[in-house]
Amino acid sequence: MIIRLVLSALLALSLAAPVWAQEAYRLPPAPITQIIDAEPTPGISLSRDRKVMAVIGRENLPSIAAVSEPILRLAGTRLNPRTNGPTEARTAYLRSLEFVTVGGGARVKAKLPEGMRFFGLSWSPDGRRVALVGEAAEGLELWVVEVATGRANRASPARLNGTFGTPYSWLPDSSGFLVRLTVADRGPPPAAPAAPSGPLVQESRGRAAPVRTAQDLLASPHDEALFDHYFTSRLARVGLGGGAITYIGEPGIISGASVSPDGRYILTTRLKRPYSYIVPAGRFPTEIAVIDWSGRKVKAVVDRPLADNLPPPFDAVVTGPRAVSWRDDAPATLVWAEAQDGGDPRTKVEIHDRVLMQAAPFTAQPTVLADLKERYSGVEWGRADFALVRSAWFDTRHETWLAVNPARPGATRVLVSRNYQGRYDDPGTVLSRTLPNGRSVIRFSADGRSMLLAGQGDTAEGSFPFLAEMSITDGKSRRLWTSGKDDYEAVVDVADDRAQSLITRRENRQTPPNYVLRSLKGGKPVLLTDFPDPAPQFAGVTKQEVKYKRADGVQLSGTLYLPAGYDAKRDGPLPMLMWAYPAEFTDAAVAGQTVDRSNRFVRPGGTSHLFLLTQGYAIFDNPSMPIVGVKGAEPNDTYVEQLTANAEAAVKAVVDLGVADRDRIAIGGHSYGAFMTANLLAHTDLFRAGIARSGAYNRTLTPFGFQSEQRTYWEATDTYTKMSPFTYAPQIKEPILLIHGGADDNSGTFPVQTERFFAALKGAGATARYVVLPNEAHGYRARESTLHTLWEMTDWMDRYVKAAGPRK
Repeated sequence: MIIRLVLSALLALSLAAPVWAQEAYRLPPAPITQIIDAEPTPGISLSRDRKVMAVIGRENLPSIAAVSEPILRLAGTRLNPRTNGPTEARTAYLRSLEFVTVGGGARVKAKLPEGMRFFGLSWSPDGRRVALVGEAAEGLELWVVEVATGRANRASPARLNGTFGTPYSWLPDSSGFLVRLTVADRGPPPAAPAAPSGPLVQESRGRAAPVRTAQDLLASPHDEALFDHYFTSRLARVGLGGGAITYIGEPGIISGASVSPDGRYILTTRLKRPYSYIVPAGRFPTEIAVIDWSGRKVKAVVDRPLADNLPPPFDAVVTGPRAVSWRDDAPATLVWAEAQDGGDPRTKVEIHDRVLMQAAPFTAQPTVLADLKERYSGVEWGRADFALVRSAWFDTRHETWLAVNPARPGATRVLVSRNYQGRYDDPGTVLSRTLPNGRSVIRFSADGRSMLLAGQGDTAEGSFPFLAEMSITDGKSRRLWTSGKDDYEAVVDVADDRAQSLITRRENRQTPPNYVLRSLKGGKPVLLTDFPDPAPQFAGVTKQEVKYKRADGVQLSGTLYLPAGYDAKRDGPLPMLMWAYPAEFTDAAVAGQTVDRSNRFVRPGGTSHLFLLTQGYAIFDNPSMPIVGVKGAEPNDTYVEQLTANAEAAVKAVVDLGVADRDRIAIGGHSYGAFMTANLLAHTDLFRAGIARSGAYNRTLTPFGFQSEQRTYWEATDTYTKMSPFTYAPQIKEPILLIHGGADDNSGTFPVQTERFFAALKGAGATARYVVLPNEAHGYRARESTLHTLWEMTDWMDRYVKAAGPRK
């Protein structure tokens, strides 16, 4: 009853219109701006045979003017109407490109045209070229760069349609591309009506359709017309050497197209009407089919209706064929999964998913590759007698790796069975090799009895990346190479067919990551890159892993950073910011797996809280915030109690070390970490202030689940209410800084969440500041927004934490 009265009062308060004040963008104190403006460290991309490395110079943060270019938000996707492609905020542009021979040799700089921006790099199967998407004034173009000479040429003047991701793929013989083009004669975009023709109406007729909150959905007939205009594309073949275009089939809303490994067929995915205003495009009516190069339909795989009625649990799926793809080690064989439980994981059945195969010409009955007790999560193809099928189950956080024989399908044997949140027993990632047609298959050991894996090698003492071989008979692993204690050296890939040499990414606490070629037989490693420290101002920052226990015995840890030059005897306890993000677990032992990462090189970027180290603050980064459900219990039913226990243990740990002043500790987080921040301020007196960015604070506004919560509001009303800091806004007495992107695109974290929460705080007399970053999404991208966020955080900490006196 009390909770209902509080909610009613706060809801009435929230109806007051907010009073806005437009402020200029501010710059944070030195040296933060200088670090943000430093040249980004390049990235790399290896050729398919691992003989050449592309070194990719990256653009720095875009301006707010660029981020503020017009965008369209349609069916869960954002696009730039000028280019018919991705928006500035979602594109990592390259500014330079250089080719380096692995192991020594020529360095060739790509001769990219001035004034153009590029993204979407992809190697040709033969390794002689890379393709790029170029952003011209009128749209997107396909460009090709010769690796040997660096010469760049436009492959075709046709405009690419980038609304569904990278709009091209190489043909298996490297002779050209399959592309998605905009429709040349589509005309101007549909104009918005001068006046509405009537009301917008949605109707429910007794058919359950529970869907999680999503942003950027269609909302009107005009949106539907815009969706048709921009998302309609046409398939075409573009050849090298002249760029001849051959159109394939009719235009349509083509969300996917993939050439078969032998190059004879194309697997297509088309979306159809009726569209929906409550789910994104991926759930629209979908037709998946195989066509030939004339556009003739060879095989209809599935024609499924609108999927707006999936059950709330995470393992719910559509019925009929899904996850349709080509078998990588066969000429033209389809593989897909079909639910055996009606798509509802709550149905009690022995087999939840069935994986099937069907080879060209697709006239024989499909073959059952494997029956799964969990949901299908993918397959890695190896050879005629071996493939690895994966399955997982969210309720138990369990995963299984199954060995199958495609030549004798049906029988399976378990190679791995584990809690996928476990860190100490993670087997690693299966390495692959590239076939001449560009398809990737499992990389086996020289004797063919094992497959090669690379992993993090997490232990309680630290991370020791490794190369291993796993028996394809019994799943037992043997380490072939392990990184040393001083450096963190992760395996990128093997560099030769016999796996006698590795390409690794090596770093330590003082040395930035660079790429190395090393032989397993020993000898001095060859340095492939020499990237400098992007932020030498951080060179004196110290870092250590702190381990401690929760009151109930669950093992916790966090990374403690101290400012350069800090001396405990001289400087005493410091003001501190804790920055965290909760996570749900089903096993307390797994939740308590801690890893010492003190040998990693760390430099901040973007809106990182670590920048506060330059202003005299200690930072306790990512202190464990596990929410554990034991023996089938739902973790969130004791969310507040466990969150409080986690925070109490973290505060005690850093205070006992003598590095943090108990009276000057703040708590902060982004997204679900912002939700955590508000809850800790509402339910504890541990912190002097809080910083909450892009969060959600009222769980009744996400009634069909949130984060890892699968139950609906009506199934767990008390949990939803108690987890919502909005319910307890009058209890927040400490100053709280709320920041939100004005164009947040994340599920559940609508800007109205922060707007209503601030109204509740203001009505209750709290000390709060609400900052909206114009045109920013869930993550902040523009230089001005980034710097202003860091100014806000520094100013808030200076006012309410550094300057705070002892608690009364």
